[in-house]
Amino acid sequence: MRNLSEIRSDIDKIDSEIIELFKKRMDCAKEVGIYKKSQNTPVLNQDRENDILDAVEKKGGEYGAHARLLYSNIMELSRALQHNIVGSGKGLKTVIANAEEQFPSENIKVGYQGIKGANGHEATLRLFPNGTAVNYKTFSDVFSAVDSGEINYGVLPVENSTAGSVSTVYDLILRHRFYIVGALDLPIDYCLAGLNQSEFSDIEKVWSHPQSLSQCANYIAKNNFDSSPCSNTAIAARDTATEKRLNVAAICSYKAAEEYRLKILDNHIQDNDVNTTRFIVISKKLYIPENANKISLCFSLPHVTGSLYSLLCRFNSLGLNLTKIESRPRQDKGFEYLFYLDFSGNVHSEDVIALISQLSEEMPEFSFLGNYCEMQ
Repeated sequence: MRNLSEIRSDIDKIDSEIIELFKKRMDCAKEVGIYKKSQNTPVLNQDRENDILDAVEKKGGEYGAHARLLYSNIMELSRALQHNIVGSGKGLKTVIANAEEQFPSENIKVGYQGIKGANGHEATLRLFPNGTAVNYKTFSDVFSAVDSGEINYGVLPVENSTAGSVSTVYDLILRHRFYIVGALDLPIDYCLAGLNQSEFSDIEKVWSHPQSLSQCANYIAKNNFDSSPCSNTAIAARDTATEKRLNVAAICSYKAAEEYRLKILDNHIQDNDVNTTRFIVISKKLYIPENANKISLCFSLPHVTGSLYSLLCRFNSLGLNLTKIESRPRQDKGFEYLFYLDFSGNVHSEDVIALISQLSEEMPEFSFLGNYCEMQ
Protein backbone atom coordinates (compact mmCIF):
# COMPACT_ATOMS: atom_id res chain seq x y z
CA MET A 1 0.00 0.00 0.00
CA ARG A 2 1.36 3.45 -0.95
CA ASN A 3 1.63 6.09 1.72
CA LEU A 4 -0.50 9.24 1.66
CA SER A 5 2.26 11.57 0.49
CA GLU A 6 2.92 9.40 -2.57
CA ILE A 7 -0.78 9.36 -3.49
CA ARG A 8 -1.05 13.13 -3.05
CA SER A 9 2.01 13.62 -5.23
CA ASP A 10 0.26 11.73 -8.03
CA ILE A 11 -2.92 13.76 -7.50
CA ASP A 12 -0.96 17.01 -7.82
CA LYS A 13 0.57 15.84 -11.11
CA ILE A 14 -2.80 14.75 -12.48
CA ASP A 15 -4.40 18.04 -11.42
CA SER A 16 -1.72 19.96 -13.30
CA GLU A 17 -2.48 17.94 -16.42
CA ILE A 18 -6.24 18.44 -16.00
CA ILE A 19 -5.80 22.22 -15.68
CA GLU A 20 -3.77 22.40 -18.90
CA LEU A 21 -6.33 20.25 -20.72
CA PHE A 22 -9.17 22.37 -19.33
CA LYS A 23 -7.51 25.52 -20.66
CA LYS A 24 -7.14 23.90 -24.08
CA ARG A 25 -10.78 22.86 -24.05
CA MET A 26 -11.91 26.37 -23.15
CA ASP A 27 -9.76 27.75 -25.97
CA CYS A 28 -11.63 25.41 -28.33
CA ALA A 29 -14.94 26.57 -26.84
CA LYS A 30 -13.87 30.14 -27.58
CA GLU A 31 -13.24 29.21 -31.22
CA VAL A 32 -16.65 27.58 -31.39
CA GLY A 33 -18.18 30.79 -30.06
CA ILE A 34 -16.43 32.86 -32.73
CA TYR A 35 -17.67 30.46 -35.41
CA LYS A 36 -21.24 30.53 -34.09
CA LYS A 37 -21.19 34.31 -34.06
CA SER A 38 -20.07 34.43 -37.70
CA GLN A 39 -22.72 31.91 -38.73
CA ASN A 40 -25.46 33.30 -36.47
CA THR A 41 -25.83 29.86 -34.89
CA PRO A 42 -27.51 29.32 -31.48
CA VAL A 43 -25.10 28.71 -28.62
CA LEU A 44 -27.05 25.85 -27.07
CA ASN A 45 -27.10 22.55 -28.95
CA GLN A 46 -28.88 20.33 -26.46
CA ASP A 47 -28.79 17.17 -28.57
CA ARG A 48 -25.00 17.34 -28.95
CA GLU A 49 -24.54 18.00 -25.23
CA ASN A 50 -26.75 15.03 -24.34
CA ASP A 51 -24.77 12.74 -26.69
CA ILE A 52 -21.47 13.87 -25.14
CA LEU A 53 -22.73 13.41 -21.58
CA ASP A 54 -24.09 9.93 -22.37
CA ALA A 55 -20.76 8.94 -23.88
CA VAL A 56 -18.81 10.36 -20.94
CA GLU A 57 -20.96 8.48 -18.45
CA LYS A 58 -20.42 5.25 -20.33
CA LYS A 59 -16.65 5.73 -20.57
CA GLY A 60 -16.48 6.70 -16.90
CA GLY A 61 -17.15 3.14 -15.74
CA GLU A 62 -17.70 3.02 -11.99
CA TYR A 63 -17.22 6.80 -11.91
CA GLY A 64 -19.64 7.38 -14.79
CA ALA A 65 -22.16 9.49 -12.86
CA HIS A 66 -19.35 11.61 -11.42
CA ALA A 67 -17.81 12.08 -14.85
CA ARG A 68 -21.18 13.20 -16.23
CA LEU A 69 -21.50 15.81 -13.48
CA LEU A 70 -17.96 17.07 -14.12
CA TYR A 71 -18.55 17.43 -17.87
CA SER A 72 -21.95 19.02 -17.32
CA ASN A 73 -20.25 21.79 -15.37
CA ILE A 74 -17.54 22.17 -18.02
CA MET A 75 -20.24 22.57 -20.67
CA GLU A 76 -22.03 25.20 -18.61
CA LEU A 77 -18.81 27.20 -18.38
CA SER A 78 -18.06 26.71 -22.08
CA ARG A 79 -21.54 27.85 -23.03
CA ALA A 80 -21.26 30.94 -20.82
CA LEU A 81 -18.04 31.85 -22.63
CA GLN A 82 -19.72 31.44 -26.01
CA HIS A 83 -22.72 33.54 -24.99
CA ASN A 84 -20.38 36.40 -24.15
CA ILE A 85 -18.68 36.08 -27.54
CA VAL A 86 -21.90 36.07 -29.59
CA GLY A 87 -23.41 38.90 -27.49
CA SER A 88 -26.50 37.09 -26.21
CA GLY A 89 -29.37 38.99 -24.62
CA LYS A 90 -29.34 42.11 -26.80
CA GLY A 91 -33.06 42.71 -26.25
CA LEU A 92 -32.79 42.39 -22.49
CA LYS A 93 -29.76 44.67 -22.37
CA THR A 94 -31.70 47.32 -24.30
CA VAL A 95 -34.63 47.13 -21.87
CA ILE A 96 -32.31 47.50 -18.89
CA ALA A 97 -30.35 50.35 -20.50
CA ASN A 98 -33.59 52.29 -21.11
CA ALA A 99 -34.87 51.91 -17.52
CA GLU A 100 -35.20 55.09 -15.46
CA GLU A 101 -33.40 55.23 -12.12
CA GLN A 102 -36.06 56.64 -9.80
CA PHE A 103 -39.78 55.99 -9.82
CA PRO A 104 -42.12 58.89 -8.98
CA SER A 105 -43.28 58.91 -5.36
CA GLU A 106 -45.63 61.92 -5.31
CA ASN A 107 -49.03 62.51 -6.93
CA ILE A 108 -49.43 58.79 -7.42
CA LYS A 109 -51.87 56.06 -6.42
CA VAL A 110 -50.63 52.90 -4.75
CA GLY A 111 -52.78 49.82 -4.19
CA TYR A 112 -52.71 47.26 -1.39
CA GLN A 113 -54.88 44.36 -0.29
CA GLY A 114 -57.09 44.86 2.77
CA ILE A 115 -58.33 47.95 4.57
CA LYS A 116 -56.86 50.74 6.65
CA GLY A 117 -54.80 49.34 9.50
CA ALA A 118 -53.68 46.24 7.60
CA ASN A 119 -49.99 45.36 7.32
CA GLY A 120 -50.24 46.07 3.60
CA HIS A 121 -51.51 49.55 4.41
CA GLU A 122 -48.60 50.14 6.79
CA ALA A 123 -46.09 48.94 4.17
CA THR A 124 -47.66 51.24 1.58
CA LEU A 125 -47.36 54.27 3.86
CA ARG A 126 -43.72 53.50 4.59
CA LEU A 127 -42.83 53.00 0.94
CA PHE A 128 -44.92 55.88 -0.40
CA PRO A 129 -45.47 58.46 2.38
CA ASN A 130 -46.50 61.07 -0.20
CA GLY A 131 -48.70 58.81 -2.30
CA THR A 132 -52.41 58.03 -2.12
CA ALA A 133 -53.07 54.56 -0.69
CA VAL A 134 -55.94 52.70 -2.38
CA ASN A 135 -57.31 49.49 -0.85
CA TYR A 136 -58.51 46.42 -2.76
CA LYS A 137 -60.31 43.28 -1.68
CA THR A 138 -57.89 40.72 -3.14
CA PHE A 139 -54.29 40.45 -4.33
CA SER A 140 -55.61 39.77 -7.82
CA ASP A 141 -57.53 43.05 -7.71
CA VAL A 142 -54.27 44.92 -7.04
CA PHE A 143 -52.62 43.32 -10.09
CA SER A 144 -55.64 44.14 -12.23
CA ALA A 145 -55.59 47.76 -11.09
CA VAL A 146 -51.90 48.09 -12.00
CA ASP A 147 -52.58 46.45 -15.35
CA SER A 148 -55.40 48.86 -16.19
CA GLY A 149 -53.50 51.95 -15.05
CA GLU A 150 -56.00 52.64 -12.28
CA ILE A 151 -53.03 52.81 -9.88
CA ASN A 152 -49.35 53.41 -10.49
CA TYR A 153 -47.97 50.68 -8.22
CA GLY A 154 -49.08 47.80 -6.07
CA VAL A 155 -47.65 46.77 -2.69
CA LEU A 156 -47.93 43.06 -1.92
CA PRO A 157 -46.60 40.59 0.67
CA VAL A 158 -44.51 37.76 -0.76
CA GLU A 159 -43.13 35.96 2.29
CA ASN A 160 -43.06 35.92 6.06
CA SER A 161 -40.14 34.83 8.23
CA THR A 162 -42.43 32.45 10.16
CA ALA A 163 -45.24 31.40 7.82
CA GLY A 164 -43.23 31.29 4.59
CA SER A 165 -44.26 32.27 1.07
CA VAL A 166 -47.55 33.88 0.07
CA SER A 167 -48.22 31.43 -2.75
CA THR A 168 -51.13 33.36 -4.25
CA VAL A 169 -48.92 36.40 -4.84
CA TYR A 170 -46.17 34.33 -6.45
CA ASP A 171 -48.74 32.79 -8.79
CA LEU A 172 -49.87 36.30 -9.79
CA ILE A 173 -46.28 37.47 -10.30
CA LEU A 174 -45.62 34.57 -12.66
CA ARG A 175 -48.89 35.16 -14.50
CA HIS A 176 -48.59 38.91 -15.03
CA ARG A 177 -44.77 39.34 -15.23
CA PHE A 178 -44.90 42.95 -13.98
CA TYR A 179 -41.66 44.55 -12.86
CA ILE A 180 -40.60 44.63 -9.23
CA VAL A 181 -39.23 48.11 -8.48
CA GLY A 182 -38.88 48.08 -4.69
CA ALA A 183 -39.16 45.97 -1.55
CA LEU A 184 -39.58 46.42 2.18
CA ASP A 185 -38.93 44.13 5.14
CA LEU A 186 -41.67 45.10 7.60
CA PRO A 187 -41.42 43.92 11.23
CA ILE A 188 -44.75 42.40 12.26
CA ASP A 189 -45.97 42.78 15.84
CA TYR A 190 -49.40 41.37 16.68
CA CYS A 191 -51.72 41.98 19.58
CA LEU A 192 -54.88 40.25 20.75
CA ALA A 193 -57.66 42.84 20.51
CA GLY A 194 -61.28 42.56 21.63
CA LEU A 195 -64.24 44.65 22.68
CA ASN A 196 -63.77 47.16 25.48
CA GLN A 197 -66.11 45.08 27.61
CA SER A 198 -64.11 41.86 27.04
CA GLU A 199 -61.46 40.36 29.28
CA PHE A 200 -58.78 37.91 28.23
CA SER A 201 -60.58 35.12 30.11
CA ASP A 202 -63.68 35.69 27.93
CA ILE A 203 -61.93 34.89 24.65
CA GLU A 204 -62.70 31.56 23.00
CA LYS A 205 -62.20 32.34 19.29
CA VAL A 206 -59.71 34.45 17.33
CA TRP A 207 -60.09 35.93 13.85
CA SER A 208 -57.27 36.88 11.50
CA HIS A 209 -55.68 36.34 8.10
CA PRO A 210 -54.50 32.71 7.57
CA GLN A 211 -50.86 33.85 7.44
CA SER A 212 -51.28 35.70 10.72
CA LEU A 213 -52.94 32.70 12.33
CA SER A 214 -49.96 30.63 11.20
CA GLN A 215 -47.53 33.17 12.66
CA CYS A 216 -49.30 32.86 16.03
CA ALA A 217 -50.04 29.12 15.86
CA ASN A 218 -48.25 28.22 19.11
CA TYR A 219 -49.94 31.06 20.99
CA ILE A 220 -53.36 29.97 19.71
CA ALA A 221 -52.75 26.33 20.67
CA LYS A 222 -51.37 27.26 24.10
CA ASN A 223 -54.56 29.17 24.93
CA ASN A 224 -56.93 26.62 23.35
CA PHE A 225 -58.49 29.23 21.06
CA ASP A 226 -60.58 28.28 18.06
CA SER A 227 -59.50 30.20 14.98
CA SER A 228 -61.33 31.46 11.91
CA PRO A 229 -59.63 32.95 8.84
CA CYS A 230 -60.44 36.40 7.49
CA SER A 231 -59.24 38.02 4.28
CA ASN A 232 -57.13 40.52 6.23
CA THR A 233 -55.96 41.30 9.77
CA ALA A 234 -57.57 44.73 9.69
CA ILE A 235 -60.83 43.23 8.48
CA ALA A 236 -60.64 40.86 11.43
CA ALA A 237 -60.29 43.87 13.74
CA ARG A 238 -63.15 45.71 12.03
CA ASP A 239 -65.45 42.68 12.18
CA THR A 240 -64.59 42.09 15.84
CA ALA A 241 -65.70 45.66 16.54
CA THR A 242 -68.92 45.41 14.54
CA GLU A 243 -69.96 41.87 15.55
CA LYS A 244 -69.72 42.77 19.26
CA ARG A 245 -69.10 39.25 20.54
CA LEU A 246 -67.44 39.20 23.95
CA ASN A 247 -65.78 35.83 23.33
CA VAL A 248 -64.12 36.84 20.02
CA ALA A 249 -60.84 38.71 19.54
CA ALA A 250 -58.78 39.74 16.52
CA ILE A 251 -55.11 38.99 15.97
CA CYS A 252 -54.05 42.22 14.35
CA SER A 253 -51.60 45.11 14.35
CA TYR A 254 -51.68 47.74 17.06
CA LYS A 255 -52.69 50.32 14.46
CA ALA A 256 -55.66 48.20 13.42
CA ALA A 257 -56.73 47.83 17.05
CA GLU A 258 -56.51 51.61 17.48
CA GLU A 259 -58.30 52.27 14.18
CA TYR A 260 -61.31 50.15 15.20
CA ARG A 261 -61.21 51.15 18.89
CA LEU A 262 -60.53 47.72 20.27
CA LYS A 263 -59.09 46.89 23.66
CA ILE A 264 -55.63 45.30 23.81
CA LEU A 265 -56.02 42.00 25.68
CA ASP A 266 -52.48 40.69 25.14
CA ASN A 267 -49.26 42.01 23.60
CA HIS A 268 -46.61 40.73 21.18
CA ILE A 269 -48.29 37.40 20.61
CA GLN A 270 -46.45 36.23 17.45
CA ASP A 271 -44.45 33.04 17.90
CA ASN A 272 -41.27 34.59 16.49
CA ASP A 273 -39.89 37.72 18.16
CA VAL A 274 -38.29 38.81 14.88
CA ASN A 275 -41.40 38.15 12.81
CA THR A 276 -41.01 39.99 9.48
CA THR A 277 -42.98 40.18 6.25
CA ARG A 278 -41.37 41.08 2.95
CA PHE A 279 -43.41 43.33 0.67
CA ILE A 280 -42.66 44.12 -2.97
CA VAL A 281 -43.69 47.01 -5.22
CA ILE A 282 -45.00 46.03 -8.67
CA SER A 283 -45.06 48.31 -11.69
CA LYS A 284 -45.75 48.05 -15.43
CA LYS A 285 -42.72 50.28 -16.04
CA LEU A 286 -39.16 49.28 -15.21
CA TYR A 287 -37.09 51.41 -12.83
CA ILE A 288 -33.57 50.45 -11.72
CA PRO A 289 -31.88 52.63 -9.08
CA GLU A 290 -28.11 52.94 -9.29
CA ASN A 291 -27.67 51.27 -5.89
CA ALA A 292 -30.07 48.38 -6.61
CA ASN A 293 -29.02 45.27 -4.68
CA LYS A 294 -31.52 42.53 -5.50
CA ILE A 295 -32.55 40.94 -8.80
CA SER A 296 -35.68 38.88 -9.49
CA LEU A 297 -36.16 36.48 -12.40
CA CYS A 298 -38.76 33.93 -13.46
CA PHE A 299 -38.52 31.08 -15.97
CA SER A 300 -39.25 27.44 -16.60
CA LEU A 301 -36.52 24.84 -17.00
CA PRO A 302 -35.63 22.72 -20.02
CA HIS A 303 -36.77 19.09 -19.78
CA VAL A 304 -33.23 17.87 -19.19
CA THR A 305 -31.92 15.88 -16.23
CA GLY A 306 -29.98 18.13 -13.85
CA SER A 307 -31.18 21.40 -15.42
CA LEU A 308 -31.83 23.03 -12.02
CA TYR A 309 -28.41 21.99 -10.76
CA SER A 310 -26.79 23.37 -13.91
CA LEU A 311 -28.58 26.68 -13.41
CA LEU A 312 -27.40 26.94 -9.80
CA CYS A 313 -23.87 26.07 -10.94
CA ARG A 314 -23.73 29.30 -12.94
CA PHE A 315 -24.58 31.42 -9.91
CA ASN A 316 -22.07 29.55 -7.80
CA SER A 317 -19.29 30.03 -10.37
CA LEU A 318 -19.72 33.81 -10.07
CA GLY A 319 -20.06 33.83 -6.28
CA LEU A 320 -23.62 35.20 -6.45
CA ASN A 321 -25.86 34.70 -3.42
CA LEU A 322 -29.32 33.25 -4.11
CA THR A 323 -31.78 34.54 -1.52
CA LYS A 324 -35.00 32.94 -2.77
CA ILE A 325 -36.11 30.22 -5.16
CA GLU A 326 -39.80 29.39 -5.41
CA SER A 327 -41.43 26.83 -7.69
CA ARG A 328 -45.08 27.09 -8.62
CA PRO A 329 -47.13 24.55 -10.61
CA ARG A 330 -48.18 25.64 -14.07
CA GLN A 331 -51.92 25.93 -14.42
CA ASP A 332 -51.92 24.86 -18.08
CA LYS A 333 -49.60 21.83 -17.84
CA GLY A 334 -49.72 19.07 -15.27
CA PHE A 335 -46.62 18.44 -13.16
CA GLU A 336 -44.62 21.23 -14.80
CA TYR A 337 -43.33 24.19 -12.86
CA LEU A 338 -42.40 27.83 -13.18
CA PHE A 339 -39.59 29.18 -11.03
CA TYR A 340 -39.18 32.52 -9.29
CA LEU A 341 -35.64 33.40 -8.21
CA ASP A 342 -34.06 36.25 -6.19
CA PHE A 343 -30.35 36.88 -5.90
CA SER A 344 -28.11 39.66 -4.65
CA GLY A 345 -26.58 41.74 -7.43
CA ASN A 346 -26.68 44.76 -9.69
CA VAL A 347 -27.15 44.72 -13.46
CA HIS A 348 -24.36 47.28 -13.85
CA SER A 349 -21.94 44.46 -12.99
CA GLU A 350 -20.51 42.88 -16.14
CA ASP A 351 -20.71 39.37 -14.69
CA VAL A 352 -24.34 39.82 -13.62
CA ILE A 353 -25.62 41.27 -16.90
CA ALA A 354 -23.72 38.56 -18.78
CA LEU A 355 -25.36 35.84 -16.67
CA ILE A 356 -28.94 37.02 -17.02
CA SER A 357 -28.38 37.62 -20.74
CA GLN A 358 -27.28 33.99 -21.09
CA LEU A 359 -30.28 32.77 -19.11
CA SER A 360 -32.63 34.86 -21.24
CA GLU A 361 -31.47 32.91 -24.29
CA GLU A 362 -31.63 29.44 -22.74
CA MET A 363 -34.40 29.37 -20.13
CA PRO A 364 -37.93 28.81 -21.50
CA GLU A 365 -40.44 31.54 -20.55
CA PHE A 366 -37.69 33.71 -19.08
CA SER A 367 -38.59 37.14 -17.67
CA PHE A 368 -36.36 39.71 -15.99
CA LEU A 369 -38.59 41.03 -13.20
CA GLY A 370 -36.38 43.81 -11.89
CA ASN A 371 -33.31 45.06 -10.03
CA TYR A 372 -34.27 47.06 -6.99
CA CYS A 373 -33.42 48.13 -3.43
CA GLU A 374 -34.79 46.36 -0.40
CA MET A 375 -35.59 48.66 2.52
CA GLN A 376 -35.28 47.49 6.11
